[in-house]
Amino acid sequence: MKAPKKRKSSKKWIQGAIKRPGALRKKLGVKPGKKISKAALKKATRSKNPTTRRQANLAVTLGKMRKKKGRS
Repeated sequence: MKAPKKRKSSKKWIQGAIKRPGALRKKLGVKPGKKISKAALKKATRSKNPTTRRQANLAVTLGKMRKKKGRS
């Protein structure tokens, strides 16, 4: 029995994860240039639509990855 092959982790996985830029914003009714509120993201993570849930969860994850001032 062969061991399963490991996948190479891509350094540019975010580009592959974001299929339709602006789609979540449009679903939530937030105008371009405005921030999506945390309350709206939290509500979207509990959506019945699985695509919207995934998009909201990715947005939360990417928000956590963003560098803040003072951090390296």
